Amino acid sequence: MYELKTKETDTSVIEFIEQVDNPKKREDAYRLLDIFTETTGFEAKMWGPSIIGFGSYHYKYESGHEGDAPLVGFSPRKAKISLYFAPGDTKREELLNRFGKHTTGKACVYVNKVADISEVVLKELINQSVLFLQEMYPSK
Repeated sequence: MYELKTKETDTSVIEFIEQVDNPKKREDAYRLLDIFTETTGFEAKMWGPSIIGFGSYHYKYESGHEGDAPLVGFSPRKAKISLYFAPGDTKREELLNRFGKHTTGKACVYVNKVADISEVVLKELINQSVLFLQEMYPSK
């Protein structure tokens, strides 16, 4: 049976952020913590060893694979800051066009620093992602 690596943990979000080596990245992590908390209304929780997540949803794929994941989140990684939004949302691309300097992966959006992006668009991305996932995976 497949075991999920990224699960909600009891690790302290503040302690995790305090361990970020780069002072500027640590400062950005605190700014993102404020933005995500204010925008979602959810308390920040650690997911796995390095993802700060907000809210959660339960998904189940046609393959039978299922699990829980944060609605949105971020991780201040060494190279870049990873932002986690809903994959598959058609409005995401339109918002990213106005977001600022970033790159994208399959499910992540990567930024070097908060100063490179629009905080207004970030809040729109967070709200859109939460709305999209709550509609796609309504809680029972």
